[in-house]
Amino acid sequence: MEILTDNKKIKIHIKNNHGRSGSFPCDLEGEKNFTITKEHLDKALENETTIKKQVEFFIDWDEDNFNSSMSSSKILLTYDFPTSNLEKIAPNLKWIHCTAAGVEHLSPFSWASKELIITNSSGVHAKKAGEYGLMSVLMLQNHMPRIITNQKNKEFVSLFSNPIVGKNIVLVGTGSLGSSMAKLVEPLGANIIGVNKKGKPVEGCSKVITIEKIDTVLPKADILYLALPETSETKNLINRKRLDLLKPTCGIVNIGRQSVLDYDALCEKLNKKEIAAAILDVFTPEPIDKNSKLWHTPNLVITPHVSSDDNGNYVKMTLDLFVKNLKLFIENKELENQIDKNLGY
Repeated sequence: MEILTDNKKIKIHIKNNHGRSGSFPCDLEGEKNFTITKEHLDKALENETTIKKQVEFFIDWDEDNFNSSMSSSKILLTYDFPTSNLEKIAPNLKWIHCTAAGVEHLSPFSWASKELIITNSSGVHAKKAGEYGLMSVLMLQNHMPRIITNQKNKEFVSLFSNPIVGKNIVLVGTGSLGSSMAKLVEPLGANIIGVNKKGKPVEGCSKVITIEKIDTVLPKADILYLALPETSETKNLINRKRLDLLKPTCGIVNIGRQSVLDYDALCEKLNKKEIAAAILDVFTPEPIDKNSKLWHTPNLVITPHVSSDDNGNYVKMTLDLFVKNLKLFIENKELENQIDKNLGY
């Protein structure tokens, strides 16, 4: 715990989490990558003389001093926190910044007053996510999940492939993470069909349809790329019925949330060779249980929730966005990356 206090300043409570199974971060490597320290703050504010004079920080772990510190804090910077009785515990709280892009772990937002501002870190990790997307799409196109399965089984089987030009990629979720993949893959000649809530055009997509029309494009997909947040509308969106619409040669990538895709049905279809392959980066809970069927499913590549977490730079990029918003907060201007409490993102 580190305390930087001056009761005349705007108090900011920073809640770091120790790495533990079933939480976030789920291990010590995650803890190392996501912990915000005094050194990080000093670096982020080194050229912000005016701001430094107006703020103070209380850097803490888990809920060690949460209630006592939040009683006088105006800003909370963290991934998660206890929402019960928050208005009583933190009567001066005006703004919460979530250090992740997804905020489903805080939903529903009935605990939050109408005036409370909630922002997230959406967009700051798009470059890394785009490169992961390019990698995973090319892995599917080049049969790498099947090749890895064959390697495990000591089977030397020639699996030939073609360039990705002309292949149909159905991108479900065209926010910063999904669209960053589209921008890198589209120049290779792939045809990317975006699917989002309003059908709004997206760079890299040849066309975009609304999510209500998703069934019309699933049968055309050579690759189904999922980059959705978890909301009431996205849960089980790609269910068994929709998986049945896919060609047996289709591959699937999921970098959004597990709840979007029926993993049990996916495993069955992979075992029956009714889906060609899959690359999954998100799971509930994390880490995956050692007895999970996912470990033994053929033609499936598991990556441990690393698609957009920039090693060594995660905290810096998060704080860059936070400091930008902090300036706006002090100037009483509208903050960027605000969460719509009704939509859940």
